[in-house]
Amino acid sequence: MRIPFPISLNQQSTPFDDPEWIFEIKHDGFRALALVEGGDCWFVSRKNRRFNGLQELATALVREVKAEMAVLDGELAVPDDTGRTVYSAVMTRREQARYFAFDLLWLNGEDLRALPLLTRKETLKRIIPSLSTHARYVDHTNGAGTDLYRLACQLDLEGIVAKRADSPYENQTAPPPWIEIKNPNYSQSRPRGLFKKAPMETIEAAVEKPGRLWNHRF
Repeated sequence: MRIPFPISLNQQSTPFDDPEWIFEIKHDGFRALALVEGGDCWFVSRKNRRFNGLQELATALVREVKAEMAVLDGELAVPDDTGRTVYSAVMTRREQARYFAFDLLWLNGEDLRALPLLTRKETLKRIIPSLSTHARYVDHTNGAGTDLYRLACQLDLEGIVAKRADSPYENQTAPPPWIEIKNPNYSQSRPRGLFKKAPMETIEAAVEKPGRLWNHRF
């Protein structure tokens, strides 16, 4: 009866190539689960706290996501005109955040977490409209982590995330199924201390809602 706990990101400094892994661009914002059911949507942080000030985005996801009930994992972020996410924009709320979805945990009452990652991503891609301006499917490359990392650094992006293609959605596996590889020269990493006093999440923990999503056994 609890909200799923987001899978952890381990870290390493060196990119790699492996045909059994996929690689995604790391978008710079706030990690969040998107919980959709019965005409409502809300966002929950890694600390099980509910984000506020996102009603426009929540309403859009209810309208656009092709599901009666879903739990998605992704990033709340604000892209610029080139598609590069801007951390200061999501912190100061100068623009409406978008939801960059990269995994699907539940769909219409079915727990998908034991399925392979690629299977979950295939299903996720089907329920997010390709022309949506509010939710974006995070695509990936197969096996070629070094080239994607090099491109991320050239474009001054935060980095990449490596994920085992066959991994279930769980934290207690070895080796770690998800690995963050950061760009050491990322320009937006420097001034973050300026924003520490402007959190997006409320101090109120996300609560159970009897008779709704929380009746599913997470």
